[in-house]
Amino acid sequence: MQFPHTPQHTQLPLFEAFMAQPLAPVLKDVIEAPWSVEPEAFSELSLRGAAGNCLNLLAPILRELSQDQEARWLTLIAPPASVTQAWLRDAGLNRERILLLQPRGTQSAQQLTCEALRLGRSHTVVSWLNPLSSTARQQLISAARTGDAQSLNIRLG
Repeated sequence: MQFPHTPQHTQLPLFEAFMAQPLAPVLKDVIEAPWSVEPEAFSELSLRGAAGNCLNLLAPILRELSQDQEARWLTLIAPPASVTQAWLRDAGLNRERILLLQPRGTQSAQQLTCEALRLGRSHTVVSWLNPLSSTARQQLISAARTGDAQSLNIRLG
């Protein structure tokens, strides 16, 4: 099988191409513009698969957040029914640093999440809002900044 003839272009091997670029300005830019140490106010984690498998993936994250040395709470807003006190214990979470909240009456999980974030009594507020509109996302970011907290939304697929 023949391929049409293409003109030959001079191409540097990958290593040589990188070495041909001056490194000093790149390092200089990194030193002069250090990374921001301020964490984002909003993060989202999307997990797909069997509910049990998703919870097994989520457990180490929640465990780490529950063991935060900060004096504020880890708050879980309207978690799935499978997130029980027994599951929290079995997953090794510090249950003395966790609040589990459910919306009441006409209050939505979105409203409760924003309220918990705004109050600032939690270092992280974890929600299970799906779908999450861009307006709702902006409300969470604003509330998190007001309360100096982190918003973590978990989307289970």
